[in-house]
Amino acid sequence: MNRIMTIAAASLFASPALAAGDKPFFSLANTDFVVTIGFLVFIGVLLYFKVPTLILGMLDKRAEGIKSELNEAKALREEAQALLASYERRQREVQEQADRIIAHAKEEAVLAGEQARADLERSIARRLAAAEDQIASAQASAVKEVRDRAIAVAIKAARDVVARQMTAKDAAKSIDDAIAEVGQKLH
Repeated sequence: MNRIMTIAAASLFASPALAAGDKPFFSLANTDFVVTIGFLVFIGVLLYFKVPTLILGMLDKRAEGIKSELNEAKALREEAQALLASYERRQREVQEQADRIIAHAKEEAVLAGEQARADLERSIARRLAAAEDQIASAQASAVKEVRDRAIAVAIKAARDVVARQMTAKDAAKSIDDAIAEVGQKLH
């Protein structure tokens, strides 16, 4: 309030009317005097209705509002930074988990490939063994068939030779000898 009074007093004494020496300053004919009086009345009305206090109160209230908005903005900023840090941490965790899953899948694929290769090798070995067994069986069967055929041919040839050279007396003796030999082997 003292400041306003000082400004009003300075405006009175710094008036251009004081420089004009032809009219008395305190006359109603002097427009500068009338303007100065009007200005002082205006300042007085402002002071009477406590307008400077109201203006200062509004300015203080506005400053408090700005301060609270700044504090709220600061709190929101800190919250946003914390949230961003949380999301970044979670993103890193998800990325690490994805990397682990990929590495595990690669390991499983390698193991599955090795297992499939081992299974294929065992299957091939079994089939080779089965084929070798079939070949051996076919070979044994062929050898037996050739033997049986050779025996049949030899028996036929021997029968033909014996039939040409044997007489009835030799045949009867041979039958008796065979019966005696069978009798001895059975007892």
